[in-house]
Amino acid sequence: MPTTLTNCDREPIHIPGSVQPYGFLLCLDEQTQRVVQASANTQELLGIPAHELLGAGLERLLPPTQLAELDALWPTLTETPKLLGVQLHHTPGQPFYKLIVHRYDGLLWAEFEPVDSNSPGVVDLATLNTALGQMLGATSVLDFCQHAVEQVRNITGFDRVAMYRFAADESGEVVAEAIRPDLDPWLGLHYPATDIPQQARAMYLKNWLRFIPDASYQPAPLVPVRNPTTGRPPDMTHAVLRSVSPIHLEYLHNLGSAATMTISVIREGKLWGMITCHHLTPHLVSYELRELCLFIGKTFSALLPTKEQQDLQAYQLHIQKTQARLFEQMNSSADFITGLYQHTATLLNVFACGGAAICFEGEIVTLGTTPTPDQIWDVVAWLRQHAPQDVFHTDSYTQLNPDGVAIRGTASGILAITLAQAANDYILWFRPEQLQTVTWAGRTQKVETKADGQIFLSPRQSFEAWKQTVENTAAAWLPLEIEAAQELRLHIADIRLKIFNELQARATSLSRLNAELERSNDELDSFAYVASHDLKEPLRGIHNYSIFLLEDYADRLDAEGVSKLQTLVRLSQRMESLIESLLQISRVGRMDLVPVQTDMNALVNGVLELLAPRLEQTHTTVTVAGPLPTILADPIRLGEVFNNLITNAMRYSNSPEKYVTIGVATASTSSTIGFPSLEQFDVFYVRDQGIGIDPKHHENIFKIFKRLHAQDKYGGGTGVGLAIAKKMIEKHGGKLWVESVLGEGATFYFSLPKAL
Repeated sequence: MPTTLTNCDREPIHIPGSVQPYGFLLCLDEQTQRVVQASANTQELLGIPAHELLGAGLERLLPPTQLAELDALWPTLTETPKLLGVQLHHTPGQPFYKLIVHRYDGLLWAEFEPVDSNSPGVVDLATLNTALGQMLGATSVLDFCQHAVEQVRNITGFDRVAMYRFAADESGEVVAEAIRPDLDPWLGLHYPATDIPQQARAMYLKNWLRFIPDASYQPAPLVPVRNPTTGRPPDMTHAVLRSVSPIHLEYLHNLGSAATMTISVIREGKLWGMITCHHLTPHLVSYELRELCLFIGKTFSALLPTKEQQDLQAYQLHIQKTQARLFEQMNSSADFITGLYQHTATLLNVFACGGAAICFEGEIVTLGTTPTPDQIWDVVAWLRQHAPQDVFHTDSYTQLNPDGVAIRGTASGILAITLAQAANDYILWFRPEQLQTVTWAGRTQKVETKADGQIFLSPRQSFEAWKQTVENTAAAWLPLEIEAAQELRLHIADIRLKIFNELQARATSLSRLNAELERSNDELDSFAYVASHDLKEPLRGIHNYSIFLLEDYADRLDAEGVSKLQTLVRLSQRMESLIESLLQISRVGRMDLVPVQTDMNALVNGVLELLAPRLEQTHTTVTVAGPLPTILADPIRLGEVFNNLITNAMRYSNSPEKYVTIGVATASTSSTIGFPSLEQFDVFYVRDQGIGIDPKHHENIFKIFKRLHAQDKYGGGTGVGLAIAKKMIEKHGGKLWVESVLGEGATFYFSLPKAL
């Protein structure tokens, strides 16, 4: 049958019917303690053919004292092999052998290993104590693994000792190794699950240690192969000398490994990984040292949950500390979103990931290595349609959305939280495809095959095979990461709720303040109206009595008295004008507009007809530039505005001939730059060629009773006209402003909402 990666799954490797020939095996009947099967290599190792040992007891090989010791041991045996403190001294010139015994499958198993004088010596207790101390003191799982492989290599002398850790999909990775300096490292290499067949995994759970001192051995079959009592080959699961799969031997050959030892790492009844040892030449390690390595492997397995918990707690503490800093930054920032990325702690620091993105109010902020903004928006659109939950996670986005293949290099894995139910507001973390994150040693090699098409396995070709199994897949998100993302989402929701409540409170307060201000303004307008109306009557009396005195008593007064009375008349007239202006502006605040569809052409023509005598008297020419639009407004109040602006244009000019232009601004009119929108407003202007206004006074001229000139210049006036005009435009929902330079005329603009 051709060699493939799955052939071993079909091999009955627990009943090979043969042994590794560096030792020999005798199987004894439990009841009679007579040999029923023997390995065929007894002739070579003992000088006794296997068939001559059948039916015999061990008295042919062991002296009476050792037989007595063994007889006492038989009833206590289990499936766990036990080294007996006896050695075989059968024939002068033959090697000494140590005896390893166990009970299983209805047989008593007696295995004999050679005592090799070249094998590394037994490690002293001080060295073992140091080794265990280092393992206990390891601060992380990876450090723990490194100490374990270093200690096994120190004990056994293997050229390479590696820690092989399984993933959830049963693929593996070399996470630690101790090697001879001149060897290429395997650290970081990954292997597909098929490199460790299911049959082998089951055996590794039952038999913690497997040793092959010479991978080029020729198996020594059992004689007979089938147990005479059961009619089948015996179950050699716990046999130290058990022969291994030919496929495994070929695999070792392709690895360049002439000797190997494997120690299982078992966590809570499941195979977590293996400590694998390799040597470039045949390498016999004594049973005692192998037992010591097995002790280290079992100690490692027992301590592993604690080390993993330490790693998990350290990572959880990192997440909690980073989250706490983020929460503090968000709470102290004017904009909570900036607290997620503009400080020392960022979203990227929370989890082990390649990149992160904040999608908020139509904008994207990216951190680390991420897809492009357009690709991120595509992810958000997919999430809104297919993953409406608050927290979403996947380690293979491409499996859910085939279009995700375009971003697998940066975002095969996605963890996302929503910030709002009705918007594209998300926080996302990205993990790249596993192939993008793996660092592996050595040169890339092509996958080769033998001439007959059989697969030629090697570490790096296994890596190539592994790559095919993890395409489009990222490292899985841990439960604690998903929980932390949910906590972050809830905290952001709390912040947003707090902001909303504060805004609501401010809005309520502002509404109350506006109502109070409106009431205050109404009261002020009412007060101004009542006060000015009531003041007019006594003031009119003062004015009239002053006139009477001038008419009836002027001849009785000297020139100074007459002058004072004339001054009193002028002041009372001035005071009456001011009171009348106050009445006018208070009426503007109290009056209700009566908006109607108003043709501005007709309105302006009507104003010009009323002003015609004054226009003629002052030699003023008024031009209307183009047709004016029809708007929804109060025509009487707008007429007053135009009347005021045209009158001012006539008044504030020193030229004998005066020119005034009335028009509507367009998008190309530079003077309207900064105005919100000509699409929503019509902007009218009244432009003159008069004395102009210094820009520093552009705001002051709209204040009540504010004049820039002496009372007797430019026709006098109370300085209330522009204030009234401004208030009328604002009641229409518009704005009145001026653009002017001293000596170069002035242009008054006012905006009014377009008619719908």
